[in-house]
Amino acid sequence: MSQTGSSFKPTLGLLDATMVVAGSMIGSGIFIVSADITRNVGSAGWLIFVWLLTGFMTLTAALSYGELSAMYPKAGGQYVYLKEAYNPLVGFLYGWSFFAVIQTGTIAAVGVAFSKFAAYIFPSLSENNYLIDTAYIRVSAAQLVSILLIVLLTYINTRGVKEGKWIQTTFTLAKLLALFGLIIFGFLLGAKAGIWDANWANAWDFGKLERTEGGNELVFVGEAIRKTDYATIFAIVGAVATAMVGSVFSSDAWNNVTFIAGEIKRPEKNIGLSLFLGTLIVTVIYVCANLMYTAVLPLNEIAFAENDRVAVAASQNIFAQAGTIVIAIMIMISTFGCNNGLILSGARVYYTMAKDGLFFRQVGTLNKNGVPSKGLWIQCLWTCILCLSGRYGELLDYVVFVVLIFYILTIIGIFRLRATRPDLPRPYKAFGYPVLPALYVLLATSMCLALLLSKPKYPSFGLLIVLIGIPVYYIAVANKRKDVAV
Repeated sequence: MSQTGSSFKPTLGLLDATMVVAGSMIGSGIFIVSADITRNVGSAGWLIFVWLLTGFMTLTAALSYGELSAMYPKAGGQYVYLKEAYNPLVGFLYGWSFFAVIQTGTIAAVGVAFSKFAAYIFPSLSENNYLIDTAYIRVSAAQLVSILLIVLLTYINTRGVKEGKWIQTTFTLAKLLALFGLIIFGFLLGAKAGIWDANWANAWDFGKLERTEGGNELVFVGEAIRKTDYATIFAIVGAVATAMVGSVFSSDAWNNVTFIAGEIKRPEKNIGLSLFLGTLIVTVIYVCANLMYTAVLPLNEIAFAENDRVAVAASQNIFAQAGTIVIAIMIMISTFGCNNGLILSGARVYYTMAKDGLFFRQVGTLNKNGVPSKGLWIQCLWTCILCLSGRYGELLDYVVFVVLIFYILTIIGIFRLRATRPDLPRPYKAFGYPVLPALYVLLATSMCLALLLSKPKYPSFGLLIVLIGIPVYYIAVANKRKDVAV
């Protein structure tokens, strides 16, 4: 019988925790989603506004989570916070959604992003190169590479948190330096005063950008904001909310560090500080990267970059023909480190759920290296199935709404716990409480309502995933009672 550990080993310092935050946030989104944002808002000023607003919301949420992480410095993170603030059902619904698609779907999507850009260097790895092509199943080289990447990183993380820590810190530092380098070289080598001036001449006009039938010209749909009637305001809020789906997804996963609280030294201090430092670093990078895009590319080239690959278009202007290879290598580094952080942290949620009797019992054990290896492999298995399904990208669009709902509930949980458990020690208190947490709830709720009205099928499908978790919860509780009775 293999030896098992009885508890997590605190081996991660502040730098390691900060790298988990930043590394889990930065995947492939910053290289791509600015195209869709630009098409939805129509101008450089509103493009930067969307990224600034997303950064503000992320920083506010991270600073608020600091209070919860200091109160409950143990594995499980958001699952634990929701369970303590409300009840076990709410916590389970988050954990269920987390396993069903939020974490596993994100890992799958990031894995495929890795393989897509690897195909720039090794064309045989293309998603159009089918290794298995039958009436029942099609498996491309890109999907196989994604699966192999996920299996490799899962195996490395079963060897112990130190191995995962080394990969996370090394690859995150590498991609941070690479992104700063791209931004700096963009301004130094690729920026053109004429492009910058043209992009910012009408920076606060608002509307959608569309191509004409000829495909070469740009049509500005809508009007500049010259009045404040409710219809105009509602249209702007709806369009901004739609545009923010990409930026919110690109800035998500910052809370992954709370899932590994049991492996962080001085978690009551270092988790909150790492949340702040990691989200701040990423926010600065994202805003600067988009400012660089507006200095290097005309607005229409940002909006209609080939396959939305804005960073590739910018890099080609900066580094000429070598630009595509530069970005391909950067995204491979970025997605490799991002997936390691997601894989490392995700299994800790399932471990905590299993300890509560709400997940497979075997997942609630640690191996001899002090990590939940069974949880890692179950996560790996389901993620690989999502890779093969080809539906994960669509599912991610659906659950952005649900992710925001759980963030809102968690922030409201701070208010609930202050009222219901004022006796609990709070080594750190939410910055700007109650104003900033309440402002986050207001902004996130507005975004959810706007998405519900403008793109109803996305939140509806996300809510369906959550609702399926209700009968699953009661089945798990019934099985738990049977086990206790026996």
